[in-house]
Amino acid sequence: MTEQLSADDWIKEGLKALARNGFTALKADPLAKSMSVSRGSFYWHFADLAAFHSAVLKRWREIAAEQIIADVEADSDDPLKALLRRTFGARLDLERAVRNWAAFDAAAQGAVRAIDRRRLDYIEALLKKRGLEPAAAQARAQILYWTFLGFALSAAPVPPARLQGLLDELLRMVAA
Repeated sequence: MTEQLSADDWIKEGLKALARNGFTALKADPLAKSMSVSRGSFYWHFADLAAFHSAVLKRWREIAAEQIIADVEADSDDPLKALLRRTFGARLDLERAVRNWAAFDAAAQGAVRAIDRRRLDYIEALLKKRGLEPAAAQARAQILYWTFLGFALSAAPVPPARLQGLLDELLRMVAA
């Protein structure tokens, strides 16, 4: 790699390494080797490994919640349906990797708690917009989120036709 790397380049590579190899891959040496640069470039952008980890977690929160919410809101007249289709149709390697990391690291655990809260609040708001009473919206948001987490952590592929049937059923259950 001949061009100068930015902190963003390191964060992107960190997210790829995290999804592929887990949180133990988030070290300067292996990342520098994968990018064909010296680890000095890493320390030019990050004071230490903890600062890098914090930046990776911050970016994960941006792409795993805020970006998805913005896209769903911009591209759909039925955000709940679009959200379900997007989240249940996505590759969730990074989701699994961050949640595994959180089992061993307090900062990652805090990031996971924050994103869980943000996602739950968003789902609950979508359900309230559909006319559900607050208590029902809260309960159904939690059930939908638990369903998503089970799906994400199972890593079991679902054929597209079957996935569409499952999503249709989830929407029926939520609307009931």
